[in-house]
Amino acid sequence: MKWILIVICISFFLIKPFGQSSFFQNSDTLNKNRLRGAIIAESVLGVSSILVLNEVWYKNYPRSTFHFFDDSDEWLQIDKFGHATTSYYMGLTGIEVMKWSGFKGAKRSFIGGSLGFIYLAGVELLDGFSDQWGFSNSDVLANAAGTALVIAQDLAWQEQRFRLKISTHLSPFAKYRPNLLGSSLSERLLKDYNGQTIWLSANISSFLPEDSKFPKCLSVSVGIGGEEMISGKPRTNVIFNGEDISKDFNRYRQYYLSLDLDLSYIKTKNKFIKGFTSVFGLIKFPFPTIEFSKQGVKFYPVYF
Repeated sequence: MKWILIVICISFFLIKPFGQSSFFQNSDTLNKNRLRGAIIAESVLGVSSILVLNEVWYKNYPRSTFHFFDDSDEWLQIDKFGHATTSYYMGLTGIEVMKWSGFKGAKRSFIGGSLGFIYLAGVELLDGFSDQWGFSNSDVLANAAGTALVIAQDLAWQEQRFRLKISTHLSPFAKYRPNLLGSSLSERLLKDYNGQTIWLSANISSFLPEDSKFPKCLSVSVGIGGEEMISGKPRTNVIFNGEDISKDFNRYRQYYLSLDLDLSYIKTKNKFIKGFTSVFGLIKFPFPTIEFSKQGVKFYPVYF
């Protein structure tokens, strides 16, 4: 369910206009009309998406009184990194909206960058009243980490030199629990944590002198993933073809080293390219990758 939030995040991110008229350019001074419109739009979109989530997801599960739920040991924390990524990109969108409205300095960073944390707090409240889940302190901590990353960089550099990214591929484990890990292609890509990798990409040129000839959009990335996770909890009996197969799987973490492209450094007036960079800003580009895990070291010519 948590990766549905990534889809919502993308929807928010796509609000950024691709046009070239003066209306779509950032304001040099505080524009109260723009700020008022942005607040109204974000409020409507935020509240309506929470209501939609409640109708299409939470309504299908039993309700309960508000309660807490400790899921900090689930999925080797890959879902927590997903929360941080969602919060990060929603905060980045908030900062861009503040720039468009003419906000500057710390107010822009804190007000805009907190958009993801505030929105996801509403989702956590829905979890808190759901019998199957609960309000998760570890989710809130992950949301705060993503928010802190985007705010700190905007305060320090007025740009994002480190970006959280995602990549996903099909794993062989979904067949054992299709209801949990997905049965269709889209479900498996969204729900199977075995195939998901969270990356932190650092743009190298942003730390070099401005006259450096190093490629502006080239980044180095470190990633984290997990394998052999057929349940959320580490000790859960899983029945497949009448047998308990949980003892056959021993979950473990994977760490990755790779390259990436930061498309925000591509300067262009082409609307198609601008749209492309906005849509795919959170996706890690396939590159040669080295994996480190308890299974040893592996090299992938191209890793998704």
